[in-house]
Amino acid sequence: MPSPEQPVEVYSITARKLHWWTVAFIAILVPLGFAMAYRGNDLNIWDATTNNMYSLHKLLGFVVLWIVLIRLAYRLRAGAPPDEPTIEPWQKAASHATHWGIYVLLVAVPLLGWLGISMYGARDIFGLFSLPAIAPVNQEKSGLILTIHKGAAILLVLMIMAHVGAALFHYVIRKDNVMSRMLPKLRR
Repeated sequence: MPSPEQPVEVYSITARKLHWWTVAFIAILVPLGFAMAYRGNDLNIWDATTNNMYSLHKLLGFVVLWIVLIRLAYRLRAGAPPDEPTIEPWQKAASHATHWGIYVLLVAVPLLGWLGISMYGARDIFGLFSLPAIAPVNQEKSGLILTIHKGAAILLVLMIMAHVGAALFHYVIRKDNVMSRMLPKLRR
């Protein structure tokens, strides 16, 4: 483990803010997505509440897409701190694969949702404006796209759970400084 004098390099404040904004939006989007789909598709309740849930989900998904694109651009430009020096090579490889897999899904899931609502013809947000169409209306194929959107969202949640589990493993079991890279106050 690094000595107390050995500095632990942390993510920049910008990277940390973009990370935690993404976390906050995903924490709202996922349960909202399942609740709105259950209410509309399973309970067949298509009222103002359901429509508002769908509008909010679309709006927040669009915002997340832009936050993640900004985050990726920043990451590619500014880089990331070096890996925590005490972790094994296989853990570094797993960490990098998980991080980049999460990034791919953070872009793919909202794009699939946007594609699905474009093909369904349901781009309206709270009756105030509509998202631009990125595909022609084809309601038959939209169902498949939205099913893939849901599956990719579930995969994203599983990958996030692995990411959080690994961070907790490092903090609680290994007692290293992996988590302090994103939460500097947890520096050991």
